[in-house]
Amino acid sequence: MTAPTQHGDGSFKPAVDAVLVLSFGGPEQPDDVLPFLRNVTKGRNVPDERLREVAIQYEMFGGRSPLNDQCRELTALLQDELRSNGINLPVYFGARNWRPYVTDIVSEMANDGIRHALVYVTSAFGSYSGCRQYRQDLAQAAESVGASSPVLTKLRLFYNHPGFIEVMGRRVREGLDASPAGARVAFTAHSIPNSMAAACAYEQQLGSAAELVMQQAKSLESGNGTWTDAETGFDVVFQSRSGPPHIPWLEPDINDHLESLASDGTDAVVVVPLGFTSDHMEVMFDLDTQGAETAQRLGMAYCRVPTVGTDARFLTMIRQLIEEQLHDHPRLALGSDGPWPDNCPEGHCLPPAGTGRPPTT
Repeated sequence: MTAPTQHGDGSFKPAVDAVLVLSFGGPEQPDDVLPFLRNVTKGRNVPDERLREVAIQYEMFGGRSPLNDQCRELTALLQDELRSNGINLPVYFGARNWRPYVTDIVSEMANDGIRHALVYVTSAFGSYSGCRQYRQDLAQAAESVGASSPVLTKLRLFYNHPGFIEVMGRRVREGLDASPAGARVAFTAHSIPNSMAAACAYEQQLGSAAELVMQQAKSLESGNGTWTDAETGFDVVFQSRSGPPHIPWLEPDINDHLESLASDGTDAVVVVPLGFTSDHMEVMFDLDTQGAETAQRLGMAYCRVPTVGTDARFLTMIRQLIEEQLHDHPRLALGSDGPWPDNCPEGHCLPPAGTGRPPTT
């Protein structure tokens, strides 16, 4: 357990004795898929017929999402990262929509005697689904566990943290070096309803992060000199749109964008899943399957770069976010936005007026 630490204003933070990695969750066998999708769409009156259509995507990959395995790997590596830097805290893993459910993990933590945990959420950007809903999940879990529940403190958004930007900049540079000259970069993120986007800084954060990633990519030495700053353009586009067609969501869709690029004479694209931190189902299906098929039909060279995953620099970033809370370490951020506050501003990240599938993280 860490000792209470003093703020600059003289107040004290409570002692921290654990870290929780919190993610969206995913099915781990075919029989899990439909119950999982029911959890995701709970309260939205989505018929099972529609869910079975979505389930086909999971069947293409054996009825198992890679997300939970990826989060378990991240949890183990984060444990090592903390211990190697003198932070002796246990690291737990919980999920929103499937086992290990966050409420069950918070109960386990309470039984283990944990009193205060810092929570790393696998979502870099702010929206209802990516930020406030996780806070609600934590509050509901604590209420369910009762008086023995640990205090749960969510770490801040990290869309402009150098540990995130540096990894993605390297990914983009490698993707461009592996692509024909003149390739255009397409940063993708999960689409959200326009009404949700109006109540958060999601679009602005994506734009800021894309700019920072491109600056980072252009600062790195090229492996083969096939591209120059002047000729490398980029766009922010969206994927995984769902919900009733009459409810507007953020556009353009990646597949529509590829059509537009092809019609303008672009013959190569580097696709960057900026809005995701791991190569899970929506990256694999929407980009590696649908996007790749669209590009092939258009005769376009297509390179999809990896997410940050468990890159060592990204693990260092998570540790740095934790150290901000433990020891008042500097709050690192690139660009003009500055570091995102620990608590979102009042009225920020509100739920959408319509319905639809929330983004995965």
